[in-house]
Amino acid sequence: MVKVQGPTDELVAGRYRLLAVVHREEGRVGWHGEDVEFGRPVALTRSRLPDHLRGRAGHRTAARVLRESERMGLVCPGKVPSVVDVIEDNGFLWTVTERAAGAPLSGILVNGPLNYVRTARIGLGLLDIISAAHRHGQTHGDLSPGQVCVDEQSGVTVSGFGLMGDTSSPRVTAPSYASPEQARGEASSPAADLWALGAIMYAMVEGRPAIRERGGLVATLRAVERLSIRQPLNAGPLGPAIQGLLRRDHLERVPEPVVREALTRILKKDLDDSSPTEGLPLFRDTGAGVRRVGRTLRGRPVGRPVLVGGALAVTVICFVVLTAAGGLPDGDTSASGSAPSPTAPAPSRPASGSPSATPTGSATAPQKPSPTPASPSPSPTAEETAGFSTYNSPEGFSIDLPTGWHPLGTNRTDDRAYRVTFGASGDPRTLAVTYSTQLGPDPVKVWADLEPSLRSDSVGYERLGDIRAVDYRGHEGADMEWISVSDGVRERTLGRGFLIGDSLGYSLRWTTPADDWDDGANQAALEAFFKSFKEASE
Repeated sequence: MVKVQGPTDELVAGRYRLLAVVHREEGRVGWHGEDVEFGRPVALTRSRLPDHLRGRAGHRTAARVLRESERMGLVCPGKVPSVVDVIEDNGFLWTVTERAAGAPLSGILVNGPLNYVRTARIGLGLLDIISAAHRHGQTHGDLSPGQVCVDEQSGVTVSGFGLMGDTSSPRVTAPSYASPEQARGEASSPAADLWALGAIMYAMVEGRPAIRERGGLVATLRAVERLSIRQPLNAGPLGPAIQGLLRRDHLERVPEPVVREALTRILKKDLDDSSPTEGLPLFRDTGAGVRRVGRTLRGRPVGRPVLVGGALAVTVICFVVLTAAGGLPDGDTSASGSAPSPTAPAPSRPASGSPSATPTGSATAPQKPSPTPASPSPSPTAEETAGFSTYNSPEGFSIDLPTGWHPLGTNRTDDRAYRVTFGASGDPRTLAVTYSTQLGPDPVKVWADLEPSLRSDSVGYERLGDIRAVDYRGHEGADMEWISVSDGVRERTLGRGFLIGDSLGYSLRWTTPADDWDDGANQAALEAFFKSFKEASE
């Protein structure tokens, strides 16, 4: 039945008692509850409704939730909890279901990441359910860890069918798991469910969402639409499948049969320790060579993965089978051109294996320069800096880098100047360490003299605040911050240059997506760089 009324002070709809919160996401909260009328346990989920689905439209949404839940119960017996009641109240929808076995995946992830084998097992169960829905013309459109329950044997149930359906409005619940097209306000589709599957598996292996919440619905959806995805570091052979699902263009996401084959092979190998690693079906980023094919489906161009999805027999045409150690190849990580002076910008490097963000051209509120960091304390050891390891450069300096980082390229000139750029595949951030031999005596003036070339060589260049004189371990130095645009993504850079002798000096330049600048991990990395950097003479 459908009741369009509000909860009482103690009972929802005068019938359902809330006992304990079991998951909490942006726009959605779930409880264990009790149906006092029949004395049975239930689960209640309160979901925020988009504006256009409130009031009378909310009544229709409630009816759709009941209808689609009943249909999915027939399609996937035991995999979709039965909906016993739906209540629309003041912009929220209360969905009351039978209590599923196990715990919400969102609660499981609070305890940390899962290994890739368990992730593959849960992912395959989730894929079974959404694939069955797609075969029967249904789209979930609101998938997130809070909608997935997992039991002790990694059996999966999924709730929430019918809340979004194919509505053309941005998701207002769990926006970190919305697809880019949903973030733009386009209609949900099976491809959006595949993105959500990839995002959920990413969260399982990494212990955090691919796109973190930005403290508000609009900001998070903007990040989903614009930011590239960092390559998962703990996914093992599951990584290429996750990256293939998280392609920004929905026509290029890997189809369901290919994902199923990859997950199945990983689980089969786990069951047989003697099984060779060759033959795991991982996906190669085939690049521009297969971005589009010259065919149409009902009058619109179709990317190759869509055609493959309709014909399993030709799946291998689209995605190359690699070994377990394979995966998405790195992009061009060699630095180009002659070695720059210590304060010139680092070469742009799009995230390898990740789709580029779409240029938006929208105005962004001006950002304030970062406060000048205090003079660092003595360099910590690698053991003292969790998540970092010390890199000893053959050029004669050392610095603590995030785990998994390595040199991406080195530029040199005849006067012994050089620049080493560090990063990791799939990580949009970079650190450049530059050594120069022909510097003037005033670090502030060095930046000022080079700013015209920065402005002419950068897209969307904008300096943040003044060039600031600093003392860096007793050396004269200067900080400058600026914004530029690379592949449609606004990047923010802090450069610190300092002198170590007559005409000699270094610069450390830290570049991240501008929207991520204030993330705790980014600020911790910047602090670690400044604290740990040592020149050869120290």
